[in-house]
Amino acid sequence: MPLSTELDALLAACRRREPAAQRALYVRYAGRMLGVARRYVRSVAEAEDVLQDAFVKIFTHLGEFRAEGSLEGWVRRIVVTTALNHWQSGQHRRQQLLLDDVPEPFAPDADAFDRLGVAEVLALMEQLPDGCRMVLNLYAVDGYTHGEIAELLGIQESTSKAQLSKARKQLTLLHQRQANYLRL
Repeated sequence: MPLSTELDALLAACRRREPAAQRALYVRYAGRMLGVARRYVRSVAEAEDVLQDAFVKIFTHLGEFRAEGSLEGWVRRIVVTTALNHWQSGQHRRQQLLLDDVPEPFAPDADAFDRLGVAEVLALMEQLPDGCRMVLNLYAVDGYTHGEIAELLGIQESTSKAQLSKARKQLTLLHQRQANYLRL
């Protein structure tokens, strides 16, 4: 898929390490990618750190981008990988992916999430334990397969599937608690 002439010129200037071009590329993608990073970490400050690290990688490896897919997809993958590396290198470790069992929701309402807005679902997702949140984001939001998730996180594919199941159950439980609280 050929890039637009404008974007192609911007990338060429970035490859020459022109600060104005790098700033323009950053401005073009930073807002969306901050949102991507924010889904994987616990605070805006952490997301900003991830975004900064990701853009260092983007500018360093821009010569490796072959325009076989979209630039935004390539940038997004770097941001996700950087966020995962950040998570794994900190106090959070793969062992945290093996969490206690999540209690079964009382009376599941299959349509409950259909009535929620994006902001409400994201707020609920933020309350999930790290392992569940990571796998849910990778699988349901960013479209990775369980095999890819297992490779990215250094876990078994079955662990990825179990974490997704736990995440769905926990989201339902959190939603039910929130709905019951609001009714009181």
